[in-house]
Amino acid sequence: MSRLSKRSLVRRMILLTPILFLLSHAPPSAAGATHSVRPGGPEQLSIDTHAPGRAFPHFWETMFGSGRAVLVLRANYQDDLTRMKSETGIGYVRFHGLLDDDVGLAGGHEAAFYDKPSAKGSPYNFSYVDQICDALLARGVRPFVELDFMPKALAANPDMLHSFWYHPNISPPGNYKAWDRLIRALARHLVARYGIDEVSQWYLEVWNEPNLDFWGGAPRQKSYFKLYDQTARALKSVSARLRVGGPATAQAAWVSAFLAHVARVSAPIDFVSTHVYANDTADNVFGTNEKIGRHTMVCRAVRKVHREIAASPYPRLPLIMSEFNASYANEPDVTDTPYMGPWMASTIAQCDGLVQAMSYWTFSDVFEEGGVIRSPFYGGFGLIAEDDIPKAAFNVFVLLHKLGDVRLEAATQSALITRTPAGALEIALWNYAKPDGTGPRYRPPPATRTLRTFDIIVNGIAPSAAATLWRVDDRHSNVLQAYDAMGRPPWPTPAQITTLRRAGQLSAPEQTRLNHGRVQVGVPQHGLVLLQIDTR
Repeated sequence: MSRLSKRSLVRRMILLTPILFLLSHAPPSAAGATHSVRPGGPEQLSIDTHAPGRAFPHFWETMFGSGRAVLVLRANYQDDLTRMKSETGIGYVRFHGLLDDDVGLAGGHEAAFYDKPSAKGSPYNFSYVDQICDALLARGVRPFVELDFMPKALAANPDMLHSFWYHPNISPPGNYKAWDRLIRALARHLVARYGIDEVSQWYLEVWNEPNLDFWGGAPRQKSYFKLYDQTARALKSVSARLRVGGPATAQAAWVSAFLAHVARVSAPIDFVSTHVYANDTADNVFGTNEKIGRHTMVCRAVRKVHREIAASPYPRLPLIMSEFNASYANEPDVTDTPYMGPWMASTIAQCDGLVQAMSYWTFSDVFEEGGVIRSPFYGGFGLIAEDDIPKAAFNVFVLLHKLGDVRLEAATQSALITRTPAGALEIALWNYAKPDGTGPRYRPPPATRTLRTFDIIVNGIAPSAAATLWRVDDRHSNVLQAYDAMGRPPWPTPAQITTLRRAGQLSAPEQTRLNHGRVQVGVPQHGLVLLQIDTR
């Protein structure tokens, strides 16, 4: 779900105050994970390295969204995916439009050919489907397959096109027997080519956001439920091991009604998927008039759907948020900036334990829903901007990937304390504040930011243990500093692209040691810090 928008050019350099990294000399406190704030002083966070923790799977980085399926064939898409695989925990990629005519699976034939299959041969062409799946698997990533949109030859209305730049067909099938044959043929081909042991680990999701204008059936809910039933049964007729789910709705909608319907008609279901964005409204998601902040909207919606699944006939079904982000629009002050660090860390902390996977929309700005990109920084959804330029948000995911797999209690909403299998502490600290602006116009960050200081006391390790600290904020790991300095050119030269790629790298870490088991860390607004403490 997206809308591209224009932004004005801003020609100013960013001036920021230095960020403090202080060491104190106070002795450690008693054991336990505690948090306190002294008026006018730092926030004290006491950590017991031997305290029991709980499993902390990296649910936020196992899946990512991307542009439509045919873009997988582009070299820069593949380069961005290779980079994602090397620096994050990505395991699946979700994309629109595997059935679109530009993929060629069911294109170039008259509708009658599908309605009455000929004995002369198959109407299906799997060439691009195979190349798309091969490219993902070659990079250690599995497909999260959206079964959409409608091939023109199968559409009840060949002219029912969405407003996206590539105009996918959103029509229901004109003949459900022909649709079933297409789905069965695709499933059989994938199983024959890759093996059921492999394909059974993929996700097969029926359509995209049918409660919005991506589905032209009428009435929307009833007609989508029919599409789901037909598709799920067709897939399971090929193999019961194929994994199918839905309703893939926007704004966390329809889940209770969908699960009640599936139970009533005994349709197959293996997972629940839905979407939410941080700037969705309370009216659209909850039917209320509340003002819900961006930093709480996503996980409130996750909690809502989690409860709906628990109260359904299928209380153990996995929940997958197959799209989420801080914005469904193109807002340069949101997705292009270090704001994404505190927003993402806060979202992870709140959603932990409520969802099996969350698919960030998207990993790359190789993306054409609103047309060909006119500038590398326009508020695009991707973590990696055009021309393989890493945004601050990419470095956020790189840092959060370092978190351990055991979570300790933090006693604050602005820290994630984790332990790695080797016993090291990996601590995320952040200073959340609203975006500098909203909408399509970028605003340079202010000259100063409010600093939040964490006084961290670590018990149970050597009092002078080594520590490493990485930062993402206005002055660190933030390519916009360099882009602003060069005047924000809409089409950077090759030399400028090289400069921007270098400027977008994760900033070099700071090395220090605890002083009497203690360290203070200053984090500016919109800043994220990853503090690694060696406990050996």
